[in-house]
Parts: sequence; structure tokens; C-alpha cells
Amino acid sequence: MQVFDYKVVRINADIVSGKVVLSAEGALAPAAKPVLKRINDVFEEEKPISFDDETIIFSSWIPPIPSPIFNRMINAQIGTSLLKKRTPDQLSVGVTPRCPNKCIHCGASDMMRPDVEMTPAQISDIINQALDMGTYLITIDGGEPLLRKDIAEIISNIDKTKTTVSMFTSGFGLTPEKANSLKEAGLYSIKVSVDHVEAGEHDRIRGRKGSFDEAISALKNAKNAGILSDFYLTVSPQNIDLVEEFYSLACDVGVDEMSIAGMIAVGRWKEHEDEVISRNDAKRLENLHRKINSQEDGPRLTALPYLLGPDMFGCFAGNRWVHIASTGDALPCPYTPLTFGNVLNEPLSEIWKKMGKHPAYKTQSKVCLMRDPDFRKEYIHTIPEGAKQPYPIYDLSKK
Repeated sequence: MQVFDYKVVRINADIVSGKVVLSAEGALAPAAKPVLKRINDVFEEEKPISFDDETIIFSSWIPPIPSPIFNRMINAQIGTSLLKKRTPDQLSVGVTPRCPNKCIHCGASDMMRPDVEMTPAQISDIINQALDMGTYLITIDGGEPLLRKDIAEIISNIDKTKTTVSMFTSGFGLTPEKANSLKEAGLYSIKVSVDHVEAGEHDRIRGRKGSFDEAISALKNAKNAGILSDFYLTVSPQNIDLVEEFYSLACDVGVDEMSIAGMIAVGRWKEHEDEVISRNDAKRLENLHRKINSQEDGPRLTALPYLLGPDMFGCFAGNRWVHIASTGDALPCPYTPLTFGNVLNEPLSEIWKKMGKHPAYKTQSKVCLMRDPDFRKEYIHTIPEGAKQPYPIYDLSKK
């Protein structure tokens, strides 16, 4: 099956014994081999969520295989690696700043205005602009997106022939009826944050009693509705020793996948720069990722500090990922409080070009820049309390 065809290189995808194998033909085939090898190694060594004779669901982060969306993914990977084309593989959109929780680690607590929320038409226009640029993964974010009564309408407006649609949520209000409506609207996967294996401690971290039971119910309701259910864990030195207990809980809940991300010192956690995971911690997560995904039983495990680390695909922020806040500000990712423009005032493509001229984003970083003290010192500045502009603006004319 041909998934990419350019003048000097063609990429084929074959399914062999439930595994995806990518191969290249043409004059630039040798140059394509390193990126194909990284992708093939992941497909070969790790278990998918599910597969049958016709379709492989490898991960909630990857489109179904085969599909036109998977072809767009390969186009983006090859375009970036060989043709040096900057494609925003992933677009995340904060559809609301509202949230019922008061999480002690909230990364958005000082980055959003509570009085600003885009209309469904504005959100749809932004997403369509991203799809025209090659995006193949749309993530609905917040605040808490389930607080929007029109969230199903927002999702239904997205072209599902070009992208999968995921949602980050605390699970607030995800009843069976709500889950069914989101599935009907075309939601592909839902990522529900769980902060502790004990209900009382999770509720303390979230600042709301009952939030643990709500998160677990949301995962079950999504699964029952046919939405890929992802148990989403953010690790810090405070909970990394419980990771295997978290995985046991994920198994008991019966989710499709468990994703692990590393805490970043932003928002309410910005004073905790010493309480983020180390390179040794990332190695521990890599070992667990490999161990779990070599076993047939249990949900797939995706350790993002490993997959988006220096030994694999690197950090996507600002180079392959753009985040649109509820204000319309375009950021390199949800955890980088630095805007390059507002999509309500100028085209996303022009903002993306400006982002690519930033010294830090001209090339893809091997590591998360928000973990780099030098980057933070030079580019991340505090906005005065009460200011109407919620993010520092990067002015290219001054560099």
C-alpha cells in the first residue's frame, strides 16, 4: 500500500503478522531509511491496542492503519525529515478556560483569561486552517472542554477524513449519554487525567471531592461508547514510584492505553523546578514502556518522555506542534507561555512561519525546551497580574 509518493521517493506500508512495515523506493530512499527505521522499530517491538485482518489501532496518538489519515501522518514525517517542510502534525485547541477543578499542578493557571471563549465557528476555522497545512491530529483541550454545552457540535464540525480527534479531560460530567454523543460526533480518543491511585489523594490534588470516581467512570463510559480510552498520568518525583500501581489500576479499569507525561514547572507548578523528572526517571519510564509493550496482556503503555526524548523523535513543540489557547493566542505547546500571534487576527500559516524563525524553533529540539533553564531565562517572562495580554509576545523585529 503506497502511503507517500513524491518525485524522488515513494513510501509503502505493508501489514505483516499484525505489524506495520514501512519501506522506501526511489532516489531518496536511502535518506528516508533512518526515520523509517525509528517508526518501524516502534511498530515491530510494541503491541498495538488492537488489530484484525483489515485495521490496526496502534495507539490513540496514531491514526488507524490503513487510512487516509495515516497517509497524512507519513507525509508529515517524510516531509519534515527529507523535504525540510515544517508541518504542524498536531494542533491542540483550548476551547474554554473554565474548569471545575483547582489542581495544584495546573499548567494553565496563569496562562488563560477566564472571560474569553471562542465560538464554534472560530474554532472550526482555525482547525480547517491547520488541516490545510497538513495536521493529522486535533486535540480538544481546556480548561475542561466538557463544560461547553456545544462540545459535540465543535467535534462534529471537524473533517474526520483528514484527522483524528482527541480530547483531554478530567472526566467531569462524562456520563454514558454524553460519551455516546461524543462518539456520534466523531471523537476518536479521550485522555482522562488520573493523579493518584488513591481516591482521597487524587481528590486533594484536583481540589474537588469526587473527582477520582468521576475520572474512573469517564474512562469506563468512553470505552463502552466505543471511544479509545487513555488513562493519562503526569509524573513527578512525588508519584513516579507508583507508576506500576497506576498501570495495575489502568488494567482494572479496562482502558485501551495508559499514557505517561512528565511534569513541567509552569502554572501552579512553576515554583517547583526541582520537582520534575530527571533523565534517570525518563530511563525508568523507557524500561517500563518496553517491558509492558512486550507483553500480550494489558493495555498499551505510551511513555512520552521516552518517545519524545533525545533517543527517539524529540520534542514537537513549535516545530511539529502548535497550541491555540482559548484567547486565540498561538503557542508552541500548551506548556510554553510564549505567543507568536493571535489566530483571530491573522492566518495560522503566517503565525507558523514566524514561529519557525524563532532561534529555538528553527530546528526541532531533542528535549523539552521548557526544561532548559537558559531558554526559560531568555524567553519566558512573567506577565503582570491583571494584564489583558496573558502571554509574553515574541517580537522578531527585536532579534
